[in-house]
Amino acid sequence: MALEILVGKDINKKLKTIIERRNATIVPGAFNAITAKQIQDANFEAVYLTGAGITNAQLGLPDLGFINVNNLLDIVNSVRDICELPIIVDIDTGFGNEINLYRTIRALERSGVSGVQIEDQEFPKKCGHFEEKKIISINEAINKIKAAVDSRIDNNFCIIARTDARAVLGFNAAIDRAGAFLNAGADVIFIESPTTKEEILKIPNLIKAPHMINLVHGGKTPVLEKKELEQMGYSIVLYANALLQAAMLSSYEILNYINKNGSISGYENKLVSFNERQKILNKDFFDNFEKKYSLNGDK
Repeated sequence: MALEILVGKDINKKLKTIIERRNATIVPGAFNAITAKQIQDANFEAVYLTGAGITNAQLGLPDLGFINVNNLLDIVNSVRDICELPIIVDIDTGFGNEINLYRTIRALERSGVSGVQIEDQEFPKKCGHFEEKKIISINEAINKIKAAVDSRIDNNFCIIARTDARAVLGFNAAIDRAGAFLNAGADVIFIESPTTKEEILKIPNLIKAPHMINLVHGGKTPVLEKKELEQMGYSIVLYANALLQAAMLSSYEILNYINKNGSISGYENKLVSFNERQKILNKDFFDNFEKKYSLNGDK
C-alpha cells in the first residue's frame, strides 16, 4: 500500500495550484471511500465529497439537509486514510450559524481536507437543482463567508462560496452575491444552476475570480465540454454525482438480470473480477503486513 499522505499545508497548496491554473480541471464526486480510491486510481487530481451523494448513498434519502458534520467526518476520515488527493468537501450551509461553522471548518481542516464549499441557502437546504429553494439574506451570507475564512488555520485551505440565488432571485442577483462573497474573502466562486450556455460564459467575465461549475446529468445546467469551459476560464468542473448515478444504474441492471435469469451467468464481463476488486482495495498490502508480523514467521 505504501500510502504517503500529503497533509496540511502541502496538500492544500496542491489544490490551490489546481485552482489557480483555471484550466477547467475535472473533479469527480465521491460518496464513500471506495469511489474516492477509484477517482485517484483513474488519475484525477482531486476528489469532491458530495453532500447529495453521501445523503443518497449512506442514508437512502434525497438531498434535503439530512446529514450533519459528524456524518461528513466519518466519510472524510475513511477517504483520507486511503486517498492521497486533495479533498474538497460539500458542507451545505455549514451546519448552523457562524459559531457552528467555525467548528465545522476546524474539524474538517484537522482531518486533512483541503477545501470546503459553503452555500447561502436556508437550513434545511435542498439540492441545487431542486425547485423552491430559499436563501438567507446577503448580509448573513457574507458574514458566514467571513467566518469561514477566519476559522481556517492555513490560508491555502480553500473556501468555495456557492450561491443558489440564480434559481431564487435571478441571474443578476447571483452575480451580485458572488461579487460580495469574493470581497468577503472567498477563494473560489460557485454560482449554482445557471440555465444557459450564455450564462455560463458570462459568469467568469463578470466576476474576476476562480470559478467552479457543477454539471449534473438531468439537472438545470447545460453539460459543456472541458475545452469550452477552459476557454471560458473556469478552474474546476464538478461531476458531483456522475459516479453515484452510474452505480445506481449498474445496481438495477445486475439485480434485474439476476431476477430474470436466476444467476449472474452471462453477465460476468460487466462485473469487476474478484481479484481486481482486491487489487483496488490494496489487499496485497494487508497480506504482506500480516506476514511481516505473523508469529508463524518465527518458526
